[in-house]
Amino acid sequence: MANVTVIGAQWGDEGKGKIVDWLASRADAVVRFQGGHNAGHTLVVGNTTYKLSLLPSGIVTGTLSIIGNGVVLDPWHLRDEIAKLEGQGVVINTENFAIAENAPLILPLHRDLDGLREAAAGSGKIGTTGRGIGPAYEDKVGRRAIRVCDLAHLDALDAQLDRLCAHHDALRAGFGQPPVDRAALLEELKEIAPSVLKFAQPVWKRLNTVKKAGARILFEGAQGVLLDVDHGTYPFVTSSNTVSGTAASGSGLGPNATGFVLGIVKAYTTRVGSGPFPTELEDATGQRLGERGHEFGTVTGRKRRCGWFDAVLVRQSCAISGVTGIALTKVDVLDGLETVKICTGYRLHGKVLDYFPSHAADQAAVEPIYEEMEGWSGTTAGARSWADLPAQAIKYIQRVQELIETPVALVSTSPEREDTILVRDPFED
Repeated sequence: MANVTVIGAQWGDEGKGKIVDWLASRADAVVRFQGGHNAGHTLVVGNTTYKLSLLPSGIVTGTLSIIGNGVVLDPWHLRDEIAKLEGQGVVINTENFAIAENAPLILPLHRDLDGLREAAAGSGKIGTTGRGIGPAYEDKVGRRAIRVCDLAHLDALDAQLDRLCAHHDALRAGFGQPPVDRAALLEELKEIAPSVLKFAQPVWKRLNTVKKAGARILFEGAQGVLLDVDHGTYPFVTSSNTVSGTAASGSGLGPNATGFVLGIVKAYTTRVGSGPFPTELEDATGQRLGERGHEFGTVTGRKRRCGWFDAVLVRQSCAISGVTGIALTKVDVLDGLETVKICTGYRLHGKVLDYFPSHAADQAAVEPIYEEMEGWSGTTAGARSWADLPAQAIKYIQRVQELIETPVALVSTSPEREDTILVRDPFED
């Protein structure tokens, strides 16, 4: 059977939660392969709203849900998120949930460092969530991370703690902070270890068994391609690779397992935090998009910046991530606008660009070139077929897919799972 990899094709917050939930109900396994609890998915199932930031979306439907080795795991947040979902009636056990034993841990010292850096950065703030994601990934590549499997060997952790504390104590001293309290850290790890270890296993092995059985696997990305540490708007990015190829390395399955790559794309553009945003609208229209789209972060509650659809950025994201088809979300937020605009290129120092440049100064200096289209007075909310859409909304969707050079696979018309127009089923072979 075909597998599907879902990624955000903008700066995140594209409505992945609803799409992943819709796909998860038809999958046999759902895998998170990068990021941490700085991501957030909101699922609306019937009259119940679930807010997830670490657990894979499949957990709500009882689908086998796996946190891969590419994720950085805050064990205390995991414990609390599991308890919250169980309080909503979700069953979470070793039959439907597993954690990669080689996933690195986010520790209290990582959260400390994240906050200290942002506070000291002044106008150079990146706009992190302050949850320790970046410092945890730094320790991973610096070969000093404490991983899930280490929780079963805490009595033999001295050498790793030496490396970890040598690094962090020097940084903390630079911020005028005391050294890491090793004894307190060990006690905290001993306290949390049982709640994590019961789910820990070599998930590559379990996924390989699932794959050989011909089951459908859904790879669930976090954030968006424009926040990728290599391909995003550096340095205003996350600390992991968010592109589809990471599904292979972040889960332990090969690149031939990723299957159909579905890029989630909002019908306009939003961004949380700092960084360049060529089509940002700091006017009444931008305010309207934010209010109608309820543009506040699932994890942080931060207000999102809003602007017109940027076809240049999405075309670039789709190319970099090998997107097979897109899921276009939140078209209904544009309902009632007299005109809508799409960015088709940029002007930079007298030149016209059909791509987003890499240098931060150039990214901040580009001016969008817009194509203007007639809006629509009818509603798209709740539409489940093309016949339910106003003619101008269909023209808008068609123009979007032309400009991004990637076909529309489905259109989402509300947060409800069934309010979806299916053009091509990503799970079809």
